[in-house]
Amino acid sequence: MEKVVVIGASGGIGAALAEALDGEGVGVIRFARNAMGAMPIDLTDEASIAAAATEAARGGAPDAVLVTTGLLHEGERGPERALKELDPAWLTRNFQVNAIGPALVAKHFLPILPRDRRTIFAALSARVGSISDNRLGGWHSYRAAKAALNQLIRTIAIEEKRRNPQGIVVALHPGTVDTGLSKPFQANVKPGQLFAPDRAAVQLLDVLDGLKTADSGKLFAWDGQEIAP
Repeated sequence: MEKVVVIGASGGIGAALAEALDGEGVGVIRFARNAMGAMPIDLTDEASIAAAATEAARGGAPDAVLVTTGLLHEGERGPERALKELDPAWLTRNFQVNAIGPALVAKHFLPILPRDRRTIFAALSARVGSISDNRLGGWHSYRAAKAALNQLIRTIAIEEKRRNPQGIVVALHPGTVDTGLSKPFQANVKPGQLFAPDRAAVQLLDVLDGLKTADSGKLFAWDGQEIAP
């Protein structure tokens, strides 16, 4: 890869991915809502996403787009522990950030990727978005939004294959990474399973390097294992 777009480049994982790619000599185009050292983008504003895609296409098409945004808690709001805590506004907010936003990024960024060579569109998802893996319940809004993202990735991958047979569209589960998103929930993480952002970035890039076109539409964990939907 020579040119990669990182969306969410001010976050823990996004910043680490951008730095890792930069260290490998890859040209990195950074976008972030809080645009410190990056160009602005707002995943809740489609016009902002469209403008970002236009900017990213300047000077040549990128080889990959990595969407590293996500929402698990915000202010006093966090994952529900029981159905009685379900709130329509919080449910909507989860879908807006975790599913709709990345889908709109795909809508506007996939058309700027080449049609004649291997390309990658990857969005951070989560193992808890797997319906078959759900044995604990709870976290209703986050689980549902990530499950929706996984379905969107699958559907987008099918369409992208018609545009570019060598294009790869995947969702990635980074594991539990030591960032602000996971901070309130780290106490229950098993020893050795809380990753520093720089380690998580290298692991995710290793997964991306090993992907084949037949992997498009799937969800992969940080160790390269496919997660069943």
